[in-house]
Amino acid sequence: MGLSDVVYAAYARRLTRELGPASVPRHVGVMLDGNRRWARARGAGTSEGHQAGADNIANLLSWCDEVGVEVVTLWLLSTDNLNRPEAELRPLLGIIERAVETLAEAHRWRIHPVGALDLLPAPTAARLKAAEDRTRDVEGMLVNVAVGYGGRREIADAVRSLLQEHATKGTSIEELAEVIDVEHIAEHLYTKGQPDPDLVIRTSGEQRLGGFLLWQSAHSEFYFCEAYWPDFRKVDFLRALRAYGERNRRFGA
Repeated sequence: MGLSDVVYAAYARRLTRELGPASVPRHVGVMLDGNRRWARARGAGTSEGHQAGADNIANLLSWCDEVGVEVVTLWLLSTDNLNRPEAELRPLLGIIERAVETLAEAHRWRIHPVGALDLLPAPTAARLKAAEDRTRDVEGMLVNVAVGYGGRREIADAVRSLLQEHATKGTSIEELAEVIDVEHIAEHLYTKGQPDPDLVIRTSGEQRLGGFLLWQSAHSEFYFCEAYWPDFRKVDFLRALRAYGERNRRFGA
């Protein structure tokens, strides 16, 4: 172990000691951004960047486990990303499939796909669902893998599901309009039954949501990190938790 490794480890321990109970969110959403720029900066191919990003996922989940996070949502592929050139999209889907299967094989976390799976190639959707089935009995942290995910699409799907449910009950549109509220819609989101994210982290220096958990993040705290996702380290995660713990959450009040 070199001197830089010793210093890094000592700094990580110090950050960990500084974390109090208020620094540990129940639900963390992570926008894993910057894989392509990471690859370009190294003269590597796009797929190499996506693979490097996939290789860092288990590290993040282990860090979340260590501090007691209950739910993690990973945005791996947006609905907009589905419009990328086939030459990039096909390898990317393969990387995502293998990454999710590797997480399932670890049998440490419950995998739950969130997104418009009907927009994905059938083999991809099947492999994501199989990963969920394999981890249903796991009692560990819940990991939402957002693939083919878009916040607007999620809300539209929730409203559609709500309307279909009431149509089967014979509820008229007029009757539904009189009683519908935010809780009715929340019950039909991809993340129904889960706590909303307390903290949303985005890597790569971009400071926008891009459609991530639009409904659920109404009262979330946000942390924007300059590091590209493949370079995101434990100290970056701990800094995000420290910043979160220092904030006075008012929940819109």
